[in-house]
Amino acid sequence: MNWRFENTGFHSGVFNMEYDESLARELVDGVGNPTIRVYGWRPIAISLGRNQSIDEIDLNKTSVAGIDVVRRPTGGRAILHANELTYCVVMIAHGKNVLSLYEEISRALIAGLQELGAPVAIEKSQPHFPSLYQNSSATACFSSTGRYEIKCDGKKLVGSAQRRYTIAGGEEVVLQHGSILLGSEHKQIVDFLRLPSNEERGALRRDLDEKTTELSTVLHRSVTFDETANAVFNGFRNAWSISLEHGTMIDDQQKVIL
Repeated sequence: MNWRFENTGFHSGVFNMEYDESLARELVDGVGNPTIRVYGWRPIAISLGRNQSIDEIDLNKTSVAGIDVVRRPTGGRAILHANELTYCVVMIAHGKNVLSLYEEISRALIAGLQELGAPVAIEKSQPHFPSLYQNSSATACFSSTGRYEIKCDGKKLVGSAQRRYTIAGGEEVVLQHGSILLGSEHKQIVDFLRLPSNEERGALRRDLDEKTTELSTVLHRSVTFDETANAVFNGFRNAWSISLEHGTMIDDQQKVIL
């Protein structure tokens, strides 16, 4: 099966999540291709993990600010999608477990980010997420780092989540997507969370300052969506030694090979 690369540009949160899942469903049904997709969000949005309570978000504040709220098909915690590039990988697992594919995808992303000049590294440790999620500070995805996620200068740069769909015969289709931070706007999520006190809001704000970073800070310059998209394309092509058919969308429902 031929690999595809799609840069679908900027769309709403609902569109982006439905599109990611449609790529996985097509592969499950045997009519799709393994795909690497990059995209942005317009308007900016907060996405919730598949099992996260929407009550953790102050919907009055998001409505006033014009921020979409959407649920991801994958797990994890809330993310404010603003100045970032979101990647999506849809592929057959071929018997590889969750962490194995996390590592493979992260190493391809690292190859691309290093092309931009970012001194990125892979996280080796794994926190106990059930314990973390009991703390209100874990409402935001970027407040903790999982094994094989990507860091720079000891701070989280890329946050990812994965889901699997079973195909007849026991094989699995993997959907993994994640945020590559270009700027620091993701930290504004603190303003839209329902937290017990101003003290906890301040603690989470400090947590994000201490534990996260973004390409503009790492590279000491403004980093664009398009140059990051090109770096991701090159990273997967080179790290995985695959040929990528470069495609684009011609409307919200139809795709075409260029």
